Amino acid sequence: MSAEHVPIPPVRNISVDAPSLSSSTSSSLWDRLSNWVSENKAVVYTVGAVAVVVTGAGVVYLLSESNKGLDSGSSSEEKRKSKKDRRKAKKQPVEEPKNAESDAPRKVPTVEVEKDLPEVDETTVGTLSAQERKDYAAKLKAAGNKAYGSKNYNEAIELYGKAILCKPDPIFYSNRAACYNALGEWQMVVDDTTSALQLDPEYVKALNRRANAYERVERYSEALLDYTASCIIDGFKNEASAHSVERLLKKVAEAKGKAILAEKEKVLPSSTFVTNYLQSFRPRPLPEGLDETADLDEESGKGQLRAGLVAVGLKTPDGYKKAAKHFEKALELGDLGEHEAFAYNMRGTFKYLRGDSADALVDLTKSVGLQPSLTQSFIKRASMHLELEGDREAAAADFTQAVTQNADDPDIYYHRAQLHFICGEYPDAAKDYQKSIDLDKEFIFSHIQLGVTQYKMGSIASSMATFRRCIKNFDKVPDVYNYYGELLLDQQKYQEAIEKFDTAVEMENQSKSLVHMNVLPLINKALALFQWKKDFGEAEKLCEKALIIDPECDIAVATMAQLLLQQGKVPDALTYFERAAELSRTEGEIVNALSYAEATRTQLEVYLSQSRLGGITKQITNRYKKNTPSSPADCKGCLSSGVPQWLYRGVLMGRNEVERGYWDFGVGPHLGAFCVGSTH
Repeated sequence: MSAEHVPIPPVRNISVDAPSLSSSTSSSLWDRLSNWVSENKAVVYTVGAVAVVVTGAGVVYLLSESNKGLDSGSSSEEKRKSKKDRRKAKKQPVEEPKNAESDAPRKVPTVEVEKDLPEVDETTVGTLSAQERKDYAAKLKAAGNKAYGSKNYNEAIELYGKAILCKPDPIFYSNRAACYNALGEWQMVVDDTTSALQLDPEYVKALNRRANAYERVERYSEALLDYTASCIIDGFKNEASAHSVERLLKKVAEAKGKAILAEKEKVLPSSTFVTNYLQSFRPRPLPEGLDETADLDEESGKGQLRAGLVAVGLKTPDGYKKAAKHFEKALELGDLGEHEAFAYNMRGTFKYLRGDSADALVDLTKSVGLQPSLTQSFIKRASMHLELEGDREAAAADFTQAVTQNADDPDIYYHRAQLHFICGEYPDAAKDYQKSIDLDKEFIFSHIQLGVTQYKMGSIASSMATFRRCIKNFDKVPDVYNYYGELLLDQQKYQEAIEKFDTAVEMENQSKSLVHMNVLPLINKALALFQWKKDFGEAEKLCEKALIIDPECDIAVATMAQLLLQQGKVPDALTYFERAAELSRTEGEIVNALSYAEATRTQLEVYLSQSRLGGITKQITNRYKKNTPSSPADCKGCLSSGVPQWLYRGVLMGRNEVERGYWDFGVGPHLGAFCVGSTH
């Protein structure tokens, strides 16, 4: 299963317009997170290259903006005034601050700052009447605002402190926190904003100030929690908070990702992943001298190399694990003669697949040094340059060297086309795909990817014609039906898409044993049923079946997480997102998966921990449900209406609005040697 997002840094991202589960017009992380499932498909699969079409929805919520200035007197208590009071207030003239973006307090025209301020301390405040305390507090607060505006922060702190003695008010605490913020006294900011929130748990400005302080002292998880809470409470409006959550989410995920990667054993990914990557290169017979008729000692270097190739041919999880060990041992034993470069090629390939790209690059460099005519090593090394360095020029140079060695190798043009495709250079991509086809018409993925490229260029009729020819010429190949189905799904031709996925599944069942079966058509069908009919039960069953066949298929895990999330089963979804992180190969993939998990976890924690948030989320949910279309067609593929909407970045999200991917650098196997798997 391919995906719509296939970006490579530093060039722009690309995507096939997909019928998303959820999307948004914003360019923030939440747009990118909302495509996590399909991005993982891009990273992991299609092999032959198909950057196609199904988008996943995300744990994305609308975000709001925090104000920077002092509070003039509007905590959430003020927001809860009656409609009648608010209408009256609108008729009254309100003096706006001179600079809405500054920290200068608003002037309060009803309270004058007297020269002789009341003297108040802990011993005298008890002698004041309730009205006197209220009046004194207003005067002291106004004086504090004036001192703050003059940047006399210590004086303002003292004045706000006296106001608090007279009247413990969340606004006074928040304003004093603003003074400590200006002085860089972050713990005092945390203390005062916490006091404000104890008085008013829905006080957005205090949440934002405390979040900023937490971030300053590198307490990123707490900062993320506060920013998330403010977003939910404040009505999901402001992009400033979106940037804050994006920044914090990345920091939290990166910190956890590094820790996980340090302890993570480098193992091969799912057999689906490995198979799809390997078949992006045209099948070739065993090299002469390593064929079945050759008389080789099984404990010799050549014997081990051949044993590895035979194990690869099994296309099973156990076979791939054995192959990696055989290639390793072959080079340890040595005496490989003319096959030494090929041995480095294969060992490097399997090191790359298990996420050890640095060592893989070393092996492939040795391979091209020993045998420059082995063009496959140049192609694979190009992907290493991209994953480790984001170096497109180095990748292009490897293709040039490969062409110099063998201008008639169709694999060169196919994988170079992938590079053009990833970079959005569709005419150049189409040209190279066609060149690959001209040199070898039997390689199905060149035809499929040409059709996808035509689709990306807007030539829908040409694309559909290409796929119809593929079905005519490769009618027994399930991949054709699977990828054609994805394009139909993108056009919301649900019935036709499902028919193609069913055909692919039936062919997989007939031609392969269960252990060899490609599970991608099952997952695609699950997404189609969800998008079309919101058939969660059948969609889950299909994902469960895919996971029985391939327990480590991360795209099945990610899709299951999405389905659970869409039903509001957030704790269960979180478990699957964390499992996806465990299955990730590289640091970038781990960070991406953890970002999704952290977004889910944080929102769940806010929902459960904020005692007064339940009523707010209910109001938000009801407001969004009122605007949610009654049928899938009305919202162009967005089917998120069944879940509390505060979990998403929007409700009515069009399928054409998701254009920016989260994966900005690195390499993975979904488009042959060129696909991405690292975070923004």
